[in-house]
Amino acid sequence: MNLSKTKYTNACVCKKMLWLDTYKSEVKGAIDLNSVMDNGNLVHDVARDILGDHITIEFNNDLKVMVDDTKKAMKQENVVICEASFIYKNNFCSVDILEKNKDSYNIYEVKGSTKEKDIFLTDISFQYYVLKNLGINVQKYYLVHLNSSYYRHGELELDKLFTKIDVTDEIKKLENVVANNIESINKAMESKEEPDIDIGIKCFNPYNCPYFTYCTSSLEKPNVFSINRLQTKKKLEYYKNKLITFKDLKDVEMNPKFKMQIEYELDNKEDYINYDNIKSFLDTLTYPLYYLDFETFQLPVPAFDNINPYMKIPFQYSLHYKEGENGELLHKEFLGTTPDPRRELALQLISDIPRDVCVLAYNMGFEKSVIKNLAFIFPDLREHLMNIHDNIKDLMVPFANKDYYNKAMQGSYSIKYVLPALFPNDESLDYHNLELVHNGSEAMSFYNTLFDKTKEEQEYIRDRLLKYCYLDTYAMVKVHDKLIEVVEKKNG
Repeated sequence: MNLSKTKYTNACVCKKMLWLDTYKSEVKGAIDLNSVMDNGNLVHDVARDILGDHITIEFNNDLKVMVDDTKKAMKQENVVICEASFIYKNNFCSVDILEKNKDSYNIYEVKGSTKEKDIFLTDISFQYYVLKNLGINVQKYYLVHLNSSYYRHGELELDKLFTKIDVTDEIKKLENVVANNIESINKAMESKEEPDIDIGIKCFNPYNCPYFTYCTSSLEKPNVFSINRLQTKKKLEYYKNKLITFKDLKDVEMNPKFKMQIEYELDNKEDYINYDNIKSFLDTLTYPLYYLDFETFQLPVPAFDNINPYMKIPFQYSLHYKEGENGELLHKEFLGTTPDPRRELALQLISDIPRDVCVLAYNMGFEKSVIKNLAFIFPDLREHLMNIHDNIKDLMVPFANKDYYNKAMQGSYSIKYVLPALFPNDESLDYHNLELVHNGSEAMSFYNTLFDKTKEEQEYIRDRLLKYCYLDTYAMVKVHDKLIEVVEKKNG
């Protein structure tokens, strides 16, 4: 078969994955890779300039055209070629950046990650195999990835944005491994029979396999892989020891939090409520009380000052609040009007939230990190922002501690599980009933492209973003009210 570096890399993780891609792709799980691909394309586009002027080989469905275009470009002196393409015995690769120095070459493989991963060497080693067998004299192989320590100030500094690692020695050691892998992969792909390969760590590392649901479809549900927040390594250990179903796991010693999910599923127990702990938590909250939720987006390549790769940039917040325990529920909100809305957002935030009031978030680490970054960027607003930061309480605590638990939470304390578990028949709290934007990933994606839309499209998207974020904080209000209700019922 024709083997590209992507196919080769996937097959090195699991041959069954490549076989399914080829012969049974309809069973592939629905994984949204659009944002990942967009980020990767952006990083590659920017990285093409790290060596200055260059030639780019345009994509063509006829791979031989790309190969011929590459050969023509390589005839030039001291040229830099992006997407240089080569075929050796049906093994095809496009090199991110090929640098020609007289009669020798250097290769730069660009990744959108902020750290080195073993799978990247697998990718580069395939390129080494192809080019060496074509007689191309490559002197150095470099892995290029984003530098998470780089903060943009002024013009983008490519030499600081990217980290360049010489991996030549590691790659050359893999030459025989690549040859053996290619032979093994081709043999496996010749068969029309699905490979009998069991699940393992490869299903989760270096990335989650889109065929995992298919490969575990014969397992009784729920099973060991349904246990929320249990380490993958431990799940696989139980699986290998034939402890797969919840019935198998019922008498196994494990953390009580994991045990609770199993027991509540099997025995269909009533809600567990630790009234004393919940009351103690509620006693830490004071009025006026503000319920805060941010939406953020991330950019692999910093487009604005004072951000680093993949920093969470807030573009929206929802804020419900009550002046007193029995006060009217009020609401304020913000949604950015520019690609970089941070200062506008920060100014409105300190206008909307007074100093020294109690602020409630769900998974407060996220909100606190956003505010801390804003305080760092805008020192003139720092005092007020950090006052908000220091007065945030976390509504997630009673659920993370399993002080309130029922079967429908499925071992999770994410509000996306807690909310329907507490209010199973309330359609107004069902995120599925929203239009267009149903989760944070979708909100991020729509804001990232918002300013490329027509005015009418922007108005529609903005309305849906506001409704989504509104529900996030309204959900917090309802959850808080539920905690108050159960404690009051207990106390008569």
